[in-house]
Amino acid sequence: MRKLSGRRCSRASCTSAAIKTLTYIYSDSTAVLGPLSTYAEPHNYDLCAVHSQRLTVPVGWNVIKEEVIDHNSGPTEEDLMAIADAVREVANTDLNSKSMQPELGRRGHLRVLPSN
Repeated sequence: MRKLSGRRCSRASCTSAAIKTLTYIYSDSTAVLGPLSTYAEPHNYDLCAVHSQRLTVPVGWNVIKEEVIDHNSGPTEEDLMAIADAVREVANTDLNSKSMQPELGRRGHLRVLPSN
């Protein structure tokens, strides 16, 4: 296995850049189309966008298409503000609820609170 960069589509006479890797699992009659593999494998096929969309498999075979999940997209500014507001609300609630409980005694970092 050697690492390749800028791999081309495996289809004959196609010069487009590969974006997906097709793997056949013959024992399960399954074709798996997923993200471009890190390494070129001898029994896998690298496909461009056009050929990966036009993929057909033998009758009776299953196709599993694994989509790429973009983990770099992150939360929006609106999401972050909602989280910050929720944290502030919980913090304020905790402070208010603690100040309502009278202390019966204190010794160092320990305190005695009445049981409810």
